[in-house]
Amino acid sequence: MWRTSTTGLALLLIARTGAAHHSGAMFDAQKSITLQGTVRLFQWTNPHCWIQLLVPSAAGTTEWSIEMGSNGNLYRNGWRASTLNAGERITVIIHPVRDGTAAGQFVSATAADGSSLGRASAPASQ
Repeated sequence: MWRTSTTGLALLLIARTGAAHHSGAMFDAQKSITLQGTVRLFQWTNPHCWIQLLVPSAAGTTEWSIEMGSNGNLYRNGWRASTLNAGERITVIIHPVRDGTAAGQFVSATAADGSSLGRASAPASQ
């Protein structure tokens, strides 16, 4: 009985930890920004994929960190680890972070030729 109770409690704690996730409150979902730039790095990782985008401006080049969904969710929406490569020019729409740093939550992306990357509405991180 003791062993069964201990095992059950351990499984419950493990399951609860696995369900933990951070909030998306740092992103301003009421605003969208369109960025045009060059991919520095596309990170196909868990728990979230990232695009590091070099965006030129009059003040110089700024590197933006764009948080996406998990690679599993992105895969189901047409993305692959090879979808983006360093040096590619893309246009990305993001929800910016509230503190004004060069970062945001992925909404959609378009290749230089105008084609949509992934499916029309790839999931943003939550």
